[in-house]
Amino acid sequence: MIYWLDRKHTNPHEIAFFDLMDQFVSYLNSTCYTGITGYEFHYTLYGKDSFYKKHIDQFRNNEKRQYSMILYLNADWKQGDGGELCIHHAGHLQMITPDNRKTVFFKSSELEHEVLLTHLPRMSITGWLCK
Repeated sequence: MIYWLDRKHTNPHEIAFFDLMDQFVSYLNSTCYTGITGYEFHYTLYGKDSFYKKHIDQFRNNEKRQYSMILYLNADWKQGDGGELCIHHAGHLQMITPDNRKTVFFKSSELEHEVLLTHLPRMSITGWLCK
């Protein structure tokens, strides 16, 4: 299930999140010259026994998405609960557990990744910094 975040919702938690993202984008643009002009984020809920197949976040004919970001919202996540983010690097796999408040940030056009089978509901804020 997906629910898009939007400042128009006037939710104080979403507004605080967007304010933090504005600061982060400003920092990236001033220190790394990324040229980010916007972003899009949504809440994601993977139900029990769900997954997401291997993919790249940047679309083939649209380079808008430059960086991917995931913020996990799973209190008390334990080994064996599943739902790991599996990053496919050249020559090896990297498993990232969806622990509460852990954040993952990567180039949208470069890293193939997937969400492995989750044995419990798994929540996150997922989004992209865009040009």
